[in-house]
Amino acid sequence: MKKIQILGTGCPKCHALTANAEQAVNELGIEAVIEKVDKIQDIMKFGVMITPALAVDGQVKSAGKVLTPEAIKKFLA
Repeated sequence: MKKIQILGTGCPKCHALTANAEQAVNELGIEAVIEKVDKIQDIMKFGVMITPALAVDGQVKSAGKVLTPEAIKKFLA
């Protein structure tokens, strides 16, 4: 099972990235846990300076942009 983490403090872009990640998981039909990381200290542990960011299985895949569901699927395949 994949672990997807959305790093961000809750801004509209963070919510959009979360929705896109959920859509990507549903379209792929895979099992995944989507976790929101919203504490600055926890976000900084990933080395991320700009949000929103997407991490898959503990590795940051993108920072500073809202990925489309299609882009997220590439990280999950």
